[in-house]
Amino acid sequence: MSKRTLLFSNPYHLHTRLEQLVVDNKETGEVRTMPVEDLGFVVLEHPQITFSQGIMRLFLEHNVAVIFCNEKYLPTGMLLNLDGNQLQTARFRAQLDATEPLKKNLWMQTVQQKVRNQAAVLTAQGLDGQALLQKARSVKSGDTSNEEAKAAAIYWPRLLGTDFRRERFGDAPNALLNY
Repeated sequence: MSKRTLLFSNPYHLHTRLEQLVVDNKETGEVRTMPVEDLGFVVLEHPQITFSQGIMRLFLEHNVAVIFCNEKYLPTGMLLNLDGNQLQTARFRAQLDATEPLKKNLWMQTVQQKVRNQAAVLTAQGLDGQALLQKARSVKSGDTSNEEAKAAAIYWPRLLGTDFRRERFGDAPNALLNY
């Protein structure tokens, strides 16, 4: 079964009751519960989120990764259960042991899919995405010719207009695109 990712971007208090995650909305008072075993990642984005030690323990017992974000909503840390977690240790080992050709090939596949997804977004908006599909086919191992950046130079103006400039700290909607 696929594990769920939860993003908390408002003031919540997270705790446990009967071995379940309890989420108290500090603004509305609404309370929700969910099974921890269904979770893979929990992202804590708001500075007023509080949590009990018990829920963190439960997350660790169920191998739920907890990601902490800063005031710019960028990940700054992660809590992982490493004690006796053979699967996570094996993943870390496989990443460390990956050969350079494998890393470059995986990066090529990642960039190709990203550019294909951009083409699909344009097509869904009734715009021409064919140039991006061509860019996706041009990506080489390690993206040595920087097709990802060339595709971005096509994608953002077509999607948001020719005056738009993608800058990390630029005008709206730039802040919404930072993750």
